[in-house]
Amino acid sequence: MQKEVVLQDVVIKFAGDSGDGMQLTGQQFTNNTAILGIDIATFPDFPAEIRAPIGTLPGVSGFQLHFSSNSVYTPGDICDVLVAMNAAALKVNLKSLKKGGKIIANIEGFDTKNLRLAAYPDGVNPLEDGSLDGYDLTKVDVTKLTREALKAYTDLGIKERDRAKNMFVLGMIYWLYNRDLDTTIEYLKDKFKKKESILNSNIDVLKAGYFYGETAELFSSRYKVEKAKMEPGTYRSIMGNQALSMGLIAAAQKSGLQLFLGSYPITPATDILHELSKYKNFNVKTFQAEDEIAGICAAIGASYGGSIGVTSTSGPGMALKTEAMGLAVMLEIPLVIINVQRGGPSTGLPTKTEQSDLLQAYYGRNGECPMPIIASNSPSDCFDAAFEAVRIAIEHMTPVILLSDGYVANGAEPWRFPQTKDLKNINVVFKKELTADEEKFLPYKRDEKLTRPWALPGTPGLEHRIGGIEKEDITGNISYDPDNHQHMVKTREAKVNAIADYIPLQTLESGPEKGDVLVLGWGSTKGSIKSAVSTLQAQGYSVAHAHIKYVRPFPKNLATLLGNYKRILVPEINNGQLVKIIRDQFFVDAVPFNKIKGTPITSQELVEAIKELL
Repeated sequence: MQKEVVLQDVVIKFAGDSGDGMQLTGQQFTNNTAILGIDIATFPDFPAEIRAPIGTLPGVSGFQLHFSSNSVYTPGDICDVLVAMNAAALKVNLKSLKKGGKIIANIEGFDTKNLRLAAYPDGVNPLEDGSLDGYDLTKVDVTKLTREALKAYTDLGIKERDRAKNMFVLGMIYWLYNRDLDTTIEYLKDKFKKKESILNSNIDVLKAGYFYGETAELFSSRYKVEKAKMEPGTYRSIMGNQALSMGLIAAAQKSGLQLFLGSYPITPATDILHELSKYKNFNVKTFQAEDEIAGICAAIGASYGGSIGVTSTSGPGMALKTEAMGLAVMLEIPLVIINVQRGGPSTGLPTKTEQSDLLQAYYGRNGECPMPIIASNSPSDCFDAAFEAVRIAIEHMTPVILLSDGYVANGAEPWRFPQTKDLKNINVVFKKELTADEEKFLPYKRDEKLTRPWALPGTPGLEHRIGGIEKEDITGNISYDPDNHQHMVKTREAKVNAIADYIPLQTLESGPEKGDVLVLGWGSTKGSIKSAVSTLQAQGYSVAHAHIKYVRPFPKNLATLLGNYKRILVPEINNGQLVKIIRDQFFVDAVPFNKIKGTPITSQELVEAIKELL
């Protein structure tokens, strides 16, 4: 009889070949966990080579999730449980498993061929040679048991049956952590409703894994994690790209404008296109362009015509869009450019996360071309960041860059559904006619925010021409006058800087208002910083955490806040980009902490880095 053990925190990593269904397994466990009201954070770790040979080290796909009855900020520094579907998965991920941690290994994935592909020496099998004695090893012949469970499905070939082995693993883990199967069964019914044999075989394998955990007596204990203390409300598990898409839709609904996405598919931003294409009922238009330039130019056309123009991409795609981004700055129209960052340069690391493009967003266009920049910091924050990007674009008549990255885009966490009444108003003002003191329409006549009027094409009496060649102030006529050029450059800069009057002041996430060290972050480092700083505060250290969402312009009080601390540490998953900007604009001796490995910074790494400054 197994005993039941109550745990506060668990970190599990599912790992196998890219065809083993580890991402699906992880997502299903995530959804099941979120429905129970347990706090969760995830990190899908896609293979470095998408088309790597089966069984090789570069082809390993992983999904790490951290669930807890306490608040969760990161997917966890180190795993409690590693599910390894083959030898390569074990070799790649063993270093991230804590000593004494649980390994559940698929025996069939450790045959001679798999061991050779994973670069183990001839005759060496880690499941048999004692090298794993320091861990709690459970060996399960998942492949054999899956085939046994499906022997009645004579219409399915061996390959089709073997594809279901991730469901066997999922069922076993569900049993181990006291879960029911209902959420996944409902998912399977929806996914395979037109493929009865595939549907029933997956359900049968899921149940087989569950009952195997119950009857095989491989585990001495079952585990349970209690519900987390969270604000009351309706929650769902949400991934960053989904939340970002919903934020755009919410902004469109709040503004009363049509949402138009012009996009070329690119990892890891493609899911935004896929997600928005589902919402035609909200008057969303999606356009899959032939290339990056066509995508943004279509979005510019939509904005000129009175819609919310959006384009989504990653760093290499944004490089291609830069001329058109400069055009949008000259036109001074609302436009949102989403960059889901990945490792670079060039094609770089398409599946790996990196805060690689902040300097590109700041400076990466020809001429003086300032644009507001907002950075999302978690999967659920992608909703708020997208909504705010649209609001600023419309109310300040400017293109806006929204930075996400692979970590937040593909990660998931519980998300509390926002109420419409709690969302900011988005004020849309179309110029519809000439005023009494106007003889003709002046497209660059500005208001107190330095924004020009938004006149829709075809409005009688408001005919005008705009374009990429420098314009005369107020009239919009083409101008080569040097004084006018300098004036327009300075005016466009002033318009962006003035947005600081319409965004919140910078606040502290935690810590004293004055102290020894301020850890200053942006984007996806938030969870790691929050966890590390909380650890040090509990130990009595004078450490604070501030996280920047509005990266350009900065909040008006940021300079004052920086001056309240003896040392400033700026952690980034790049080679030091925000730290350059902070040093340049505020003349402070900010210290960088950089990690450029295609993986997030861990909280323990930060704890050690902060202690070095204290």
